[in-house]
Amino acid sequence: MGSSAADEDLPQVLLIKNPPAFAVLGEEHFTSPKFRYLKAFESSLPLHDFLAAHGGSVRAILASLSVVDASVLDLLPEVRVIATTSAGLNLLDLPECRRRGIKIANAGDVYSTDVADYAVGLLIDVLRKISASNRYVKQGFWASKGDYYPLGSKLRGKRIGIVGLGRIGYQVAKRLEAFGCSIAYNSRKAKPGVSYPFYQTVQELAAKSDALVLCCGLTQQTRHLVNKEVLAALGKEGVIVNVARGGVIDEKEMVRCLMEGEIAGAGLDVFENEPEVPKELMELDNVVMSPHCAVRTRESLMEVGRLAVRNLEAFFSNEPLLSEFEDD
Repeated sequence: MGSSAADEDLPQVLLIKNPPAFAVLGEEHFTSPKFRYLKAFESSLPLHDFLAAHGGSVRAILASLSVVDASVLDLLPEVRVIATTSAGLNLLDLPECRRRGIKIANAGDVYSTDVADYAVGLLIDVLRKISASNRYVKQGFWASKGDYYPLGSKLRGKRIGIVGLGRIGYQVAKRLEAFGCSIAYNSRKAKPGVSYPFYQTVQELAAKSDALVLCCGLTQQTRHLVNKEVLAALGKEGVIVNVARGGVIDEKEMVRCLMEGEIAGAGLDVFENEPEVPKELMELDNVVMSPHCAVRTRESLMEVGRLAVRNLEAFFSNEPLLSEFEDD
């Protein structure tokens, strides 16, 4: 796509990687008369060499699946805002951004309903063995071996523990409440005006739950939050669903528990070392997996791309960001 002389005078927004919204829907949906994109991913240069050559005047970053740390920011001395297409901010060095006075705009509430729907879908799949039954039919076993007899478990009446009662966690709670489940939760602190029982620790929550649904962000405090003790408290009939980040679970310990029957099953959209997935999980019928795609609907990709553009336009117009992230 060519650039006019007028375009060359526009301020630059750095793209380190091609955002999924652009790649899937087309960049033409996300252009703006207020800025132009500087695309590091189109260069053959290593990132730091590219930034050293071209990044000196960049005032904004549109970050998508990109690590932005001190080594990157050192090469971008004029950056004052980062708009991200993610709700989670674990790829951004938040303390370094704050130190440099860089504002951050994230995906806000765009993904909440889609991720909540997906979390419930994973839970139902694990409990009712939908994917396992699907494989049984597709492999021809129904005709050759007869009916599929591993029994599933009903959702209604289950005690659901939600870890992280933010935008997504609350949406999960409301959906599962409609299924006749009882809800409890753990967060950094109790939520004002929320009637669900609050547990100070995830281990206490797990001991009172039939299923844990993980919806929290990944931070130093939440890394391996779900550990051996939590999984033991969840117990042999317990199920875990993760639509947060893979690092929230001690993955090796979870794999061991699944292999040895110490928990009943798992629905996993995220993993600790993506795209690598523990090979032990591949043959387990009580594990349902997907490739970190809970957020990805056409509607959400379009909305999040447009929100990022509007945040950047607000910045270049000296207006408040639409979805500015604020530290608690």
